Amino acid sequence: MNLVIIDYGSGNLRSAQKAFAYQAALSDKPFEVIVSAAPDAVARADYVVLPGVGAFADCLQGLRDINGMAAALDEAVIGKARPFLGICVGMQLMCARGLERGTHQGFGWVNAEIAPLDVPDGLKVPHMGWNNIRLARPHKLFDGLDGTDMYFVHSYAARFEKDDMIDIIATSDYGQPIVAALGHDNMVGTQFHPEKSQHAGLRLIANFLEWRP
Repeated sequence: MNLVIIDYGSGNLRSAQKAFAYQAALSDKPFEVIVSAAPDAVARADYVVLPGVGAFADCLQGLRDINGMAAALDEAVIGKARPFLGICVGMQLMCARGLERGTHQGFGWVNAEIAPLDVPDGLKVPHMGWNNIRLARPHKLFDGLDGTDMYFVHSYAARFEKDDMIDIIATSDYGQPIVAALGHDNMVGTQFHPEKSQHAGLRLIANFLEWRP
């Protein structure tokens, strides 16, 4: 089994690699954790992780700049239905569009848009630090994690129309409910950073490695 963390120039991936490799070593499955910018590695992956730090459009362009990466992601995640985890902006890219510095089309895997955080006066943007998550519905990746604290750093968040709210897995409160995790079929995205969320984040990663949607 191999898990590929996609490297497309979006931030330092060392913490993600360390966290996934640590849990992979504890798994009953023989996992190899690979950080790669190679589309063929992504297309062949058993598990795919897409991190993301920065602006929606910049991350999207970083992926597009790698010839064949968009097609490889589509083959692995849509064609082969491999388990997929998007982290922070990686989660946001799963959505239909992002509204940061214009309107930009995302992957469209989840029918939501990424809009600026609209928080009450007195709360800072970005939303940065530890915050509690609450499950909106059961999900294998979140077994044992309802009510735990996760680490967030973001200024934009997913916004759903009422009919599409079934894809919300977990929320957090920052003056109002914000989407902490979303998912559809073999795809899950977290607005928080599991690789920076200590024991709770490692538990989610362990659940991901055992997940067969």
